[in-house]
Amino acid sequence: MKTGLRFFLAMVLMLLVFVVTNRLFPPVLPDPPAETGAPDAGSAEGRGGHMEENGIETLVPAPERALLPPGERSPERLVTVETPLYRIVFTDRGAAVRSIRLPRYESFAREGPVELVPSGAAGVLAGTWQLGAGSDRLDLTRLSYVAEPADGIRLGEGGGPRTLTFRYEHPNRSFASEIRYTFRSDSYVIGVEGRLPAEERAAIFVNLGPGLAINELREADDRRMMAFSGNHVDDGIRSRPLAKVNEPETMPGPLRWAGVKSKYFLEAILAGDGAGGGDLLAGIWAEPVPERDRAAVLVGMPVGDDGTYAYRAYLGPIDRDLLADVGDDLHEVNPIGWAFFRPIIRPFVAVALWTMRMLHDHAHLTYGWVLIVIGLLVRVVLWPLNQKAMRSQLKNMAAAPLMEEIRRRYKSDPQKMQQETLKLYKEQGINPLAGCVPLLIPWPMLIALFFVFQNTIQLRGQSFMWLADLSAPDPFYVLPVFLAASLFVVQWISMRATAAANPQMKMMMYLLPIMMLVIFWRLASGLNLYYASFNLAMIPQQILIARERKKAMAASPLKPKT
Repeated sequence: MKTGLRFFLAMVLMLLVFVVTNRLFPPVLPDPPAETGAPDAGSAEGRGGHMEENGIETLVPAPERALLPPGERSPERLVTVETPLYRIVFTDRGAAVRSIRLPRYESFAREGPVELVPSGAAGVLAGTWQLGAGSDRLDLTRLSYVAEPADGIRLGEGGGPRTLTFRYEHPNRSFASEIRYTFRSDSYVIGVEGRLPAEERAAIFVNLGPGLAINELREADDRRMMAFSGNHVDDGIRSRPLAKVNEPETMPGPLRWAGVKSKYFLEAILAGDGAGGGDLLAGIWAEPVPERDRAAVLVGMPVGDDGTYAYRAYLGPIDRDLLADVGDDLHEVNPIGWAFFRPIIRPFVAVALWTMRMLHDHAHLTYGWVLIVIGLLVRVVLWPLNQKAMRSQLKNMAAAPLMEEIRRRYKSDPQKMQQETLKLYKEQGINPLAGCVPLLIPWPMLIALFFVFQNTIQLRGQSFMWLADLSAPDPFYVLPVFLAASLFVVQWISMRATAAANPQMKMMMYLLPIMMLVIFWRLASGLNLYYASFNLAMIPQQILIARERKKAMAASPLKPKT
């Protein structure tokens, strides 16, 4: 069962506990873009070059046809760039990237730090130059560039910017190419500028490879989240799982950025140089590959008539704060929640991440304790709403005998029953929705926290007590069992405060914790830790509510006003 569906089911069940049971059993009375098919041989896509999509010219790759003979090639040479944030190995073959390692993140699939480039991949950021209508095309990895500085770049804390330049000049023909990469020690963003011979209607297709390397202990998590995404100027962010690319397909532009991602990491191409210069991206081209859950992804962009082009590459973690600093809504590459609900929950996401950061960085709490404290804080914040709902329920309890009398007296006249019911509500100052609405108000916050704690990279690899990784399931299933048990206790306390046993409430008291146990069984242990803390903090309030209910039941019932 998909995580989003499981969460939706969990929310529905929670609604049954907190809302529906209050109405039905009161205490006195028991969200991808459309798949594009394979291009026809006679279509613009099949021929390569340019096509029109809603009046916007979109570039698509052409069949390969080398502009220049490869000639004699020297042995491959590798050049390394190291900063505090990454270690990138370039090859002189097309100035492409062979390896991207992130020393601040440990790989759980192999020894050492996270590696973004899959084993055997041809090279990330490798370019293919295409002319005019696509009749001529040159794979730049056929060319052996010369790097300057030849021994690479080493940047320490506070260093930069530094530029690594790759140049190629054909020995017999008037052809030259230059690619410049600019690095900073404090950013995962790399500036890229290129120059090719001046041609009209030329394009460059940048290779993002067949997805990212697997770095999570549970390989299925990484493969499930592997996708290519783009931020369309008009249509917003769209995403397509690599596992669903069964035939060549495109995501037409213009795009502000395009990328491939796993659960926690991202390789993205951003349009322009970050200073207002450069064209938007023309689109994404994806083709199936033999390996499961992968697809070859290319990003197209126009080349100026003078032969120049520029873009930025983000090669790093999916950290919302870092991505937000980059701009162009790159932080939404892993969108939180369902599309129709995101505008509502975004403020809660920002607050949740800020709270996590403050508690961890300034209060010096480990992330396990951060989740526990947030669970307690959320319960404290929701206390007034629960009190308001409880007092409304007590009014309903007191008026229950009068309601029953109205139903008995006018059972054969529904219209008169409705009129007398509304009259009773007005006389006694009862709002029938007042017991439900306060319980619905915090839902955006609860939904936001679910997605934050399920996917935030801050919890990746963080240990707490017996938990080796808060982003992975509890290996001993202690937290899911405790979560179900705490939910049972909350319902048991509530039921004990009712006047009489209700078979339906009893059934829900036993059934709902079991269903929640099944749903949360394999979810992130950090998420389970938060919800368990939330339920545990709810028990004292339930005890107080139960006592007030007993007092209300012992009081004299309301009498009709004359």
